[in-house]
Order: sequence, then C-alpha cells, then structure tokens
Amino acid sequence: MGLLDRIGSPEDVRALTPAQVRLLAAEIRTFLVDQVSRTGGHLGPNLGVVELTLALHRVFDSPRDTLVFDTGHQAYVHKLLTGRRDFSRLRHRGGLSGYPSRAESEHDVVENSHASTALSWADGIARANALAGRGDRHVVAVIGDGALTGGMAWEALNNIADGTDRRLVVVVNDNQRSYAPTIGGLALHLDALRTTRGYESVLSWGKRTLKRSGPPGRMAYDALHGLKKGIKDVVAPQGMFEDLGLKYVGPVDGHDAGAVEFALQRARAFGGPVIVHVITEKGRGYSPAEQDVADRFHAVGQIHPETGLPVAPSRFGWTGVFADEVVRIGRRRPDVVAITAAMLNPVGLAPFAAEFPDRTFDVGIAEQHAVTTAAGMAYAGLHPVVAVYATFLNRAFDQVLMDVALHRAGVTFVLDRAGLTGDDGASHNGMWDLAVLGVVPGLRLAAPRDEDTLRAALRAAVDVDDAPTVVRYPKGALPDPLPAVDEVDGVDVLARHGAGAAGDARTVLVCGVGPMARTAVALGELLAAHGLGVTVVDPRWVLPVPAALVKLVGEHDHVVTLEDGVREGGVGSALALRARDAGIATPVQAFGVPRRFLDHAARDELLTTLRLTPPDIARDVLTALGATP
Repeated sequence: MGLLDRIGSPEDVRALTPAQVRLLAAEIRTFLVDQVSRTGGHLGPNLGVVELTLALHRVFDSPRDTLVFDTGHQAYVHKLLTGRRDFSRLRHRGGLSGYPSRAESEHDVVENSHASTALSWADGIARANALAGRGDRHVVAVIGDGALTGGMAWEALNNIADGTDRRLVVVVNDNQRSYAPTIGGLALHLDALRTTRGYESVLSWGKRTLKRSGPPGRMAYDALHGLKKGIKDVVAPQGMFEDLGLKYVGPVDGHDAGAVEFALQRARAFGGPVIVHVITEKGRGYSPAEQDVADRFHAVGQIHPETGLPVAPSRFGWTGVFADEVVRIGRRRPDVVAITAAMLNPVGLAPFAAEFPDRTFDVGIAEQHAVTTAAGMAYAGLHPVVAVYATFLNRAFDQVLMDVALHRAGVTFVLDRAGLTGDDGASHNGMWDLAVLGVVPGLRLAAPRDEDTLRAALRAAVDVDDAPTVVRYPKGALPDPLPAVDEVDGVDVLARHGAGAAGDARTVLVCGVGPMARTAVALGELLAAHGLGVTVVDPRWVLPVPAALVKLVGEHDHVVTLEDGVREGGVGSALALRARDAGIATPVQAFGVPRRFLDHAARDELLTTLRLTPPDIARDVLTALGATP
C-alpha cells in the first residue's frame, strides 16, 4: 500500500514526514502519468506543481483557508490530496472535471478555467474575511507567470497593494510557459529574478566579512545596508512588486518541498499581502514532457505512457486547415498580420509565425489588448487576423464592439473550438459567440461546414477592409466534404426533396449552421420520408442574415434552424426577426443549445442530451406540424 492510498484529506498530508513528502511526490507523478495517459487531460502543468501543492496543503488549512487556482487545469494534485483519487473518467461524463468544481468538493472554489482571474477572486474573499472578522483565515491564489500577462491580474494586484492588511498570499508559479513560452516585459522581469539567486549568498559573504573585521560600528552597518541595497537593485529586481507595497519572497525552487514550505510559512506569518515566487518545471519527472519543446504535453489525448506518443494519431483537423490557408493568404497579402493571446500553437499560427515572424504577434493572455491593438494596426493599413478560442473572445467583447466595429476596422477574428467542445466543461464550450456577436453592428460572421468552405470563408474575410469579420469552426477532425447541389444568391442548397407519395404538400426549409449542416441533411431525409417537401440549405455567412435566406423562408410553409450555439439570440432568432420585419408569417422553429452552463462530456453526448440529433429534431418538427412522428 503506497502513501497515496493513505491520503484522504489535507490532514493526512500534514502528518507526513519530509522524507514521506518526497516519496508521495514521486507516487503522485507516477499516478498522473498512468491515469492521464488513459483519459487525456492537462498532464504537463500538474506534473510541475506536485511539490508546490503538497506544500500548500501542509502550510494552509483548506477549506478553512481558501485556495484559488489560476487556471484550474493545474488542480489535479489538489484533487488527489483532497480525497479524489478516481481519475478513471477524468473529463468524461460522470467523472472528475478537469478543473476545480464546487460540485465535487468543499475544497474547490473557482470553477472558471479562464486565466488571470484568481487574484480578483482572492482579493474579494480576503476583503470579505476581514469585514466579517475572520482574521485567522488565509486566502492563497496560485497564478502562473503566463496568467500574469493578463491585464485583469494587474488590476487585481493594484488593488491588493492598497495598503490594507489582510491575510492574502499570491503564489507565482513561474514555469516560463502558459500554452507556450511566456512573452512580454513581465517574462523578462521574472527571467531576471530567476537569474539572481546569488543575491542572498553575496549578502551572506558581506555579513561574514564584516563579522571578521571586528565589532560592527555605525559605518559597518551603513556599509552592510548599502551592500544589501546595491545588490538588490542590481541583481534582485523584485522591486517591481515591492514598489506596489507587496512583500516579496523568492525566488524559491518549486521542486524542493521543504524550501517551498518554509517560504509559505514566512508568507503566512506576515499577516498582509505577500508574493511568493516559485520556480517550477512544466512536465517535471516525465521524460517525454521534459524533453518536449513544442509543449505537446500541456494537454494530451490518450497517449502511450512509456513514449508519450498518441494512442491513435489525430486526423487532420479544422485548425490545420486554418494554419495552411492563413499562410497561403500571407504569401499573397503582405499586409496580413497574425495576432494571438498566448496560444500560437493551439490555434494553428505556428506555421505563419515560422514563415512571417515579423508579422506575428503573441500578446500573452491579453485578449482585450489583442483586439484593440488589431484595431490600431487596421487603422495604420494592415489587416490583422486575430485567432483565439471562441470562448476566450467573450473577454474582449467591448473591444470588438467599441474599438473595431465602431471604427469600421478591417479585422478578421478566427474562432477555434466554436460550439460544443465538451470535455473541458462549461467555461470552454464556445457556444456564446453567435448570440453575443450578433448584436455588433456591421459584423459579418461565417460558419463553414467543411474544408472547402473554411478556406473560402478565410479568403473572403480578409478581403473586407471596412468592418469586422468572423470565421468560426469547431474542435476536432475535419468531416468529409459536403458539396452543395445548388446555390441561391450565395446560400448553398445541400439537398432538395419533393413531396412524397403521402401527398402532404407542405414544404420545410431546413437551415444548418456550420457543423450542424450535416445534421440538417440527415434531418431533411427523415422529414422527406414522412412525405414533406424539404429544402436543406447552408448560408455559410450567417450574420447578418442573408436576404436570400429570408426570401427562402417566405417560399416555405415551415422553417427549421439548427446551430451549436445558444438558441436565444442565435441565428434562428435573428432569422425569425428578419422574416417578421419583412412581413413573412412562416413560423421559424429554432434548435440550439439552451441558455445554461453544460457539464463536461463528449460533444456527441451533449448533442444527445440536448436532443440535437436528427431523430429527436425530426420528432419535434413533425409534432409542430401536427404530423405523426
């Protein structure tokens, strides 16, 4: 029976000897590699925070003391130490979430897996503790150096350093990476701190020298003070934090459990806001991850634990098509530049960066800045392509509206992982974009259904220089081509079915948005089997609603729209409104995602649960038509 089998709560962790802590750390790494290689998940980040998480639970008393992780994908070790050892269905329906979850444990507080938020959460909790007289409770925020590139983190730091004493500890987990190497001025600053570990040793040498020189007088003390200040200014530029009024401890070797514990104990005893700078290695203890330079082990699918290679090679996906096409566009258009927010590889911009390094800008986890700097570039004559996950553009809506759209800036937004992404849970489902962006004046949005329509949409998007354009596509492998059989003023017709022998003369227009086009084709076949005349279309450019699509609505008796975004405010709602404005009485039956947060599950499982499969939709449509399902 290993040590990990005997850990059911943080109390068990605090009872261990230092030697046992080291053994437990090794067991945890073995466990993580074994389990995550079977289910997929965030492997590298968690291998890097083993000793840090052990130290947190040995020094602080969770849940009485509050631990907040930013981002939550580094909380697997925290789950293990708080009694959650069944990782067999990690990120699968019914299993553990890949992020902290209040439904799982009282030790979990913040479920949102978007970066740069933990310091604001921690500040709020600490202020509430102070007001309520809970002066014996601590709040600890663990934030990566990558997340510190986000502006919200610095807004929080500015308020944390307001001179008010409250028991708040900020642990900077510095591994020089987020999804990719951390960039920007903060990264350079932290890099300077990493290289200054000689500060204390030089200071100790000064003290020893003064001691040997005889009884210390005032001049000796002044000399020591000057030595300390001079060394600090030159080789320990933690003054950036201390100038804010924040006590700084570090840098500390994040894989020396005893050193981390000692640093956290000092911070805990201080009584006011403290920054503890901990240096860790992402993927620590797992050779394939330690030797990887492309950060493939940040998040993995099923892999062979011995080699780190995928169990099943992934098919060429949507992101790969974008990566290829944007390079082709870049060769043709020297004014096209690429911007991303710390996700160069995940969104497919690495090939563009390799060919056009001077035209590629990774701004760190700073989506708001990414969008507004793109507006500035557009004003100055460039055409920026801003590539982010769909769910992350939510963070920069104001900038899309007021900086890009208001100024009629030619900026193209490429939204990866749009719609239902599934296993990452509520915060990563890109189900909001169609409804949110639908209110932006002048914005044009394309939802391609396959490779050819994605390439065509990108080419058309970058040709627009007086308005924002958006191209959105789902996560995963590419589907087979789905060619149109006809086109009506830019709207693709995917199938036509005449009225059947049953003699029902009513006609139905089925409109599939993006990846739901295939569902629309299958639905059309089911409705045609009940004798209905059916036209299946894909408008490709869905916002603003095409006039040709509105005209088609008036030519049918019933309309069905299918989308993998929220139904309220989505494409179906917009089409119904446009039809009513045109005096068309045809009912529009809109199918989409309900307005609620969805638990983690595979995309197909979510579609089944939400009754967005062809048979379920067919039954609902036939019922609405008064026909027998």
